[in-house]
Amino acid sequence: MKNKITCLTDYKGVFGQKWNDVPYRSGMGRELLEKYFSENGYSIEFKKFSDVKFIDTEINGNVFLYTSSEDIGYHYKDFIEDVVLGIQEGGGIVIPEYKFLRSHNNKVFMEILRDLYLLDLNRLTSYVYGSLEEVEFNKINYPIVFKSAKGSMSQGVTLVKNKEELEKIIKKNCRTRNILKDFRDYIRKIKRKGYVRESLYRQKFILQEFVPNLSFDYKILIFGERFYIFQRPVRKDDFRASGSGFKNYIYGSKVNCPNGIFDYALNIYKKLNIPHLSIDVAYDGHKFYLFELQVLYFGTVGHDESDGYYYHSEGKWIFKDEKFTLEKVYSDSICYCLQNISDSIK
Repeated sequence: MKNKITCLTDYKGVFGQKWNDVPYRSGMGRELLEKYFSENGYSIEFKKFSDVKFIDTEINGNVFLYTSSEDIGYHYKDFIEDVVLGIQEGGGIVIPEYKFLRSHNNKVFMEILRDLYLLDLNRLTSYVYGSLEEVEFNKINYPIVFKSAKGSMSQGVTLVKNKEELEKIIKKNCRTRNILKDFRDYIRKIKRKGYVRESLYRQKFILQEFVPNLSFDYKILIFGERFYIFQRPVRKDDFRASGSGFKNYIYGSKVNCPNGIFDYALNIYKKLNIPHLSIDVAYDGHKFYLFELQVLYFGTVGHDESDGYYYHSEGKWIFKDEKFTLEKVYSDSICYCLQNISDSIK
């Protein structure tokens, strides 16, 4: 495997996401990334997605890291997906694989990945839909959690108590409005016997099993062998913890970690075969539940605010009171992943 890595940036030259970056939303520091990758024996170059040339000598066998995007409407993210999938199909090594980019801010595909790789990890029962008409309201166990496919910090997440409420929530969140085309489709229904109209509610969504009586959940950020944890309280008169505000969270050594939570997180991490991961985990006193996961472009406040991290050694989880820059832990996790890939090829 070559020791040269290409880092793909967006049209603003930004690579990755970083809490408290300066200037605002400028991503990780290029000079620091170059420094830490060099210390691990790798040279890196930065290139915009639009500058990628899809010829064999530039793609096949070469390593590509990339950023994602949460632009309004996800138009630029759609372009990123085209480029990353093209590199992967051309024989390039994209880290992480394209499927994880597809799942970024896409809870429907996130659930599909869970079904494919994590069925044995006390996963919550969930259902994915592409339209209102696919839902069999009488077969659902209420209450249940409605989640829009897109959104973060609990946006588009609602606890639904009955089928009437569910239908109302779906219609509110999943309307696909186009007045002219809807009118033409209505005319087709009148003119053509047996014609079934297009659904007016085609924004995809998921329904997820509700876990009652939780006071908080945990977010764990994994970078290679370093595990950063923080605890999020459930909001007052609500069931959601995400979005309650970083100043309300408990970080690092101050978290009262339930026994087994890091083993649970490590099991997920190993099954996905990735360099870094963010997971939302709940514990009801008996077992763990995986609410959501993100493999790239996730929030990094847990790294920034923690006084250290946990690591696994000789069958034990040990807290290390040690702080590194995000660029350091990110580059180390990539190099750790590349070493595993190299070992598997030998």
